[in-house]
Amino acid sequence: MADSPTNPYAEAGVDTAAGDLAVELMKSSVRATHGPEVLGGVGGFAGLFDASALLGYRRPLLASSTDGVGTKVAIAQAIDKHDTIGQDLVGMVVDDIVVVGAKPLFMTDYIACGKVYPNRIADIVRGIAEACAATGTALVGGETAEHPGLLGVRDYDVAGAATGVVEADAVLGADRVQDGDVVLALASSGLHSNGYSLVRHIVTNAGIGYGDNAADFGATWGEVLLEPTRLYTLPLLRLIEALGPSTGSGTQTGSGAQAGSAAQGGVHALSHVTGGGIAANLARVLPVGSWAEIDRSTWTPSPVFRVLADIAGTPIEQTEGTWNLGIGFLAVVAAEAKDAAIAAIKAEGIDAWQVATVHMNARPDGAFEEGAKGVDGGAVRLVGAYADGAN
Repeated sequence: MADSPTNPYAEAGVDTAAGDLAVELMKSSVRATHGPEVLGGVGGFAGLFDASALLGYRRPLLASSTDGVGTKVAIAQAIDKHDTIGQDLVGMVVDDIVVVGAKPLFMTDYIACGKVYPNRIADIVRGIAEACAATGTALVGGETAEHPGLLGVRDYDVAGAATGVVEADAVLGADRVQDGDVVLALASSGLHSNGYSLVRHIVTNAGIGYGDNAADFGATWGEVLLEPTRLYTLPLLRLIEALGPSTGSGTQTGSGAQAGSAAQGGVHALSHVTGGGIAANLARVLPVGSWAEIDRSTWTPSPVFRVLADIAGTPIEQTEGTWNLGIGFLAVVAAEAKDAAIAAIKAEGIDAWQVATVHMNARPDGAFEEGAKGVDGGAVRLVGAYADGAN
């Protein structure tokens, strides 16, 4: 699309016509996420969401989250494949909201680029919209900003923010966790969207190109590394509903355990395994004074993690603070709900298994991860050796 030579903005590197075309290409996928509660359509200065749906709540709390995809976008740019990055974004943003038991309502996105390539922008937003639909989230607005001179012509970055709602007395978290609760792992689809600076460092140092064949996987390295983030929101919301409602936290007993599990429902806390790895993210949702040992022997890290660690010549245990190693989410559930929870999660097509038990007594000697990201939480460490075969 040619720019008028008399257009000073175009001469400065900003193509507004390309931006308009990108919006036209993405409109249908964005509209597909809209229910009757979304007003105003596509292209307004602000997205409108009918909040009268919240009138059915006794005391609704709004939950919000914001995130990006990180340096995984560099691989998408390298092989010119942009249709899965949007799912990664939704996974990083919306799946944080379900951690507190909240149902997502709506999301907005932001794409900054050096130059607008309409089809590429449309691919990114189409991926966002499809993932929003898969999590029950309305994509109510967004922005594509062209930043010539700040970003390279082929460069872009994506970010998003979402809002959800949960009843005040149904918020999941550390205050519900009890002595003897079981920690369940939910399998990841791969690397998700964390630790890609390490991934790219390993690949570059090994002289591997993203277009090179990855013999262990039957695909190119770029395709393997762009495997999209698994979405957990709706399966987890259905799990919470299936195991019974949460209606207020229990009361502390002399031992530090909490009574009243029947009133709390089967799911007590959830943890999204993102930056920081398994132990740190679980520690964030456990109460101070509690501890858990995650048993490595209960699973085999996904092949992509083992192959990358082997290429780097690094013991896989040294990557535990960076990669999810095959666990995308952790659910802390009542011990009596364990079997039902595992069955429900597996019925959603997600493998699940027990990795730990929560304890409230004096913890064993040795190093533990204690809390993370400003949270004074529980103490967690990984123990044992990883299994050699499948779960």
